[in-house]
Amino acid sequence: MAEADLLASRREKLQRLRAAGVEPYPYGFARTHAAAELRRSFPDLSPHTRTGAVVSLAGRLTAIRRMGKASFADLLDQTGRVQIFLSADGLGAPAYANFLENLDIGDILGIRGEVFTTKTGELTVDAREVVLLAKSLRPLPEKWHGLKDVETRYRQRALDLIANESSRRALEKRALILRTMRNYLDGQGYLEVETPILQPIPGGATARPFVTHHNVVDRDLYLRIAPELYLKRLLVGGLEKVYEIGRNFRNEGISSEHNPEFTALEAYEAYGDYERAMELCEGLIEACALAVAGGLRLEYQGRAVNLARPWRRASLLELVAEGSGCDVEKPLAELVRELDRRGIPVPDHLRQGPKGKVIEHLLETRVQEKLWDPTFVLDFPLDISPLAKRKRGRPDLVERFELYITGREIANAFSELNDPHEQRERFLAQEELRQAGDEEAQRVDEDFLRDLELGMPPAAGIGIGVDRLVMVLVDAPSIREVLTFPLLR
Repeated sequence: MAEADLLASRREKLQRLRAAGVEPYPYGFARTHAAAELRRSFPDLSPHTRTGAVVSLAGRLTAIRRMGKASFADLLDQTGRVQIFLSADGLGAPAYANFLENLDIGDILGIRGEVFTTKTGELTVDAREVVLLAKSLRPLPEKWHGLKDVETRYRQRALDLIANESSRRALEKRALILRTMRNYLDGQGYLEVETPILQPIPGGATARPFVTHHNVVDRDLYLRIAPELYLKRLLVGGLEKVYEIGRNFRNEGISSEHNPEFTALEAYEAYGDYERAMELCEGLIEACALAVAGGLRLEYQGRAVNLARPWRRASLLELVAEGSGCDVEKPLAELVRELDRRGIPVPDHLRQGPKGKVIEHLLETRVQEKLWDPTFVLDFPLDISPLAKRKRGRPDLVERFELYITGREIANAFSELNDPHEQRERFLAQEELRQAGDEEAQRVDEDFLRDLELGMPPAAGIGIGVDRLVMVLVDAPSIREVLTFPLLR
């Protein structure tokens, strides 16, 4: 049937049900078991076993196999599938006829009946009552169990979750990862906090913000790009270990690894440095891998990933020098000329500096994809790291690392800058870049500087991209696979 005819047929059935006094959208249904609970409650039954136990299930009708005066059907809930046996004898002839004539694949049903096993040993419920809980007015895909069109899957997420068990399982694993993160940090003595999403100044990261307007106070506000500056103000206030898992918003492109709205974990610990942040990062990700995958040796897109410690640590400058073949310690103009001679592209907007952005560009284009097993890339240029402490012995660098797994950035961490005078100078340098046209440059945040002047203890801070970490741990090729509702073009 054409789709229009299928829609018309379902609406006609809806009218027939209502005319017969059936409420197609009742308020609720008391069920005794979910599919997984049913299997746990009745394990290892022999074929042709009648248990005498009556249960109540609810879920979506996903298949009907008609066999004359009896039929088998599949009922799907969040935990799995259960086979249902329906017959004129069990339901009564009118109720069985109503099932065949007015119910469709996709309808949500409540089933009450006796648990038994078929001659092949499959656990089944012999229906004594069928209750329509929601009439589905739109047909599922012809092969509902394999909705493959990627565009349809992402644009019609509910349909994707109905049709693809892998999509449901990915979201369940994501929830397990978030729960594990919280449990791990709570066990380490961290306090979970919440900081503003609407901020008067977008700070804590180098990114272009979204702007909105508050009508009552008549001022522009920004969706936060990071919670960092607020979390560090809590360190000033005496909270020594804090973390937040929440949404950040960056007005940037959409790709398989980028979504403008994303989830990040940020954690700050007083009296630590970036070495402590590396320890925390290893322990946290190890706990998540064990929880969701049961081990530290995973497979991502057909290639092995080893998360066992110790993780590799490598200097950013050494990696970039090796990847480009250039002496990256040279002044900016000489470095750009050498890159040109070697045919290594440098975008025009980076050629005037700061030099750190050229180094960062080389990391992204010449090194990053090679960093498969976990690698801490250490010690970034100061001019692109305005919130981090200078590296001991190398004042042109800072104590900052980025963690890469499967060729993608997973985490970013610092020994946090806590000198208010130097922080102001760093902000002013960023402001000059912004005035010169860099829309991602950071701004002077006077409220943060005021609190920093009260005294902030030395601290380790880390941000982890939750969505990307979930991608790695559940073997998802795109960030859209691990977001409930990704933004699409």
